[in-house]
Amino acid sequence: MTQTANLNVMVKAARKAARALVRDFGEVENLQVSMKSAGDFVSRADLKAEETIREMLMDARPNYGWLGEESEAVEGKDPTRRWIVDPIDGTTNFLHGLPHWAISIALEHKGEIVAGVVYDPAKDEMFTAEKGGGAWLNDRRIRASGRRDMIEMLFATGVPFGGRRDLPETLSDLGRLMPRCAGVRRWGAASLDLAYVAAGRYDGYWERNLNTWDIAAGLLLVREAGGLAGPIDPDTNVLSGAGVIAANEPVFDRFAAIIRNNG
Repeated sequence: MTQTANLNVMVKAARKAARALVRDFGEVENLQVSMKSAGDFVSRADLKAEETIREMLMDARPNYGWLGEESEAVEGKDPTRRWIVDPIDGTTNFLHGLPHWAISIALEHKGEIVAGVVYDPAKDEMFTAEKGGGAWLNDRRIRASGRRDMIEMLFATGVPFGGRRDLPETLSDLGRLMPRCAGVRRWGAASLDLAYVAAGRYDGYWERNLNTWDIAAGLLLVREAGGLAGPIDPDTNVLSGAGVIAANEPVFDRFAAIIRNNG
């Protein structure tokens, strides 16, 4: 695969931040941790990783804007482009010693995601995509699954934590979907859920109340792998945080109808 200069710097930033995160992951019991809200944590590792990524990306493209989970948003001199970064997606997994978390970096141009990186350091899996260039896992091209029978399909979601008010909606979703499919997984990292849809490991994924940085890179991976992705509420922008549905093309409409409770 060939990579543009932008994607190259995104990959390098992810790998550089990952080296320190892997060291911190090995000594997770010593990390300084604070709570942002019920069930939502931030560690010194998150802050260091975002600082590393921000420094590399902004040095390479100083005119671009910035949206990161752990720092203030910045509008760039070029208002049409911005970096969107989650330094550790799956922080709760990270802090509990579970090896399922990722660095997510996306580049947005005029409201559209044009490049994305989701890097899983624990497994050394680097998912990348650029608009029109396909989706890749390390040096191998990936594609969404081709399954058509829902009873054979595996889906993923996030279950609300910390007393969030959208828990009843998700439980209702599960009640409608689980009798029709082969199973549902909840692994706690939205960017990897989307990457796994792109790689054909999951046939579909949905989740409510996400942040832009949780899904920006993963959305492009799904689309470049031949899958479909959109908002749960069709009247909203998928990057607005209201919720996302992603699936392979054969099942997307049926899956979306179940989650939207209109089919």
